[in-house]
Amino acid sequence: MALRKIVVQGDECLSKVCRPVTEFNTHLHQLLDDMTETLEDANGAGLAAPQVGVLRRVCVVLDEGSEEFIELVNPEIVAQSGEQTGLEGCLSVPGKWGIVTRPDVVRVRAQDRYGDWFEVEGEGLTARAFCHEIEHLDGHLFVEHIDHFLSDEELRAYLEQEEREAREAAEAQEGE
Repeated sequence: MALRKIVVQGDECLSKVCRPVTEFNTHLHQLLDDMTETLEDANGAGLAAPQVGVLRRVCVVLDEGSEEFIELVNPEIVAQSGEQTGLEGCLSVPGKWGIVTRPDVVRVRAQDRYGDWFEVEGEGLTARAFCHEIEHLDGHLFVEHIDHFLSDEELRAYLEQEEREAREAAEAQEGE
C-alpha cells in the first residue's frame, strides 16, 4: 500500500466523467488499498479515484456507524430519502467549507473489488459521503451546491452551534 497524492480543485481530473471498471484485478485492488490508506491518512470521510488522478468509477467511504471503509466500484445511487443540511468540505478543496443539502438516507448499488454486486445503505454523514464521492465520479465538486464558502468566523459559529445542540440533546436524554 502507498499514499497517493490528492489532486486539488483546478486539476482537470476533477472535472471529467470517470469510466466504469471492467477488470477486477490486482491493479484495482492496489488502487483500493492505496485509496483507503490515503483516506485514513487524510482523516477524511470519503475519497474518489479522480481525487488521486485515476479516471475510474471507484470510491471509498468511511461508514460513520461501524468506522469501516466501504469500497464502491461502479456505484450508483438507487434510492434516497429525507433531507439533511450541513457542513461539507472536500480533500480536493482544502480548508474550504460550505453548507450543502443532501438526502438523509441513501442506498447505493455497487460492485466490490472482485466484481460482485451488492447494495449498502447509509444515513447521516455516510449518506452525505456516498453522494459527495459519487458526484466526483461524474466530474462534480461540492462547491457547485454552495452559495459561498464559510468564513473562519462563520465556520467557528457553526461548529459552536453544533456542539451546543449536541450537548443540549445529551442533557435532555439524561433527564428522561
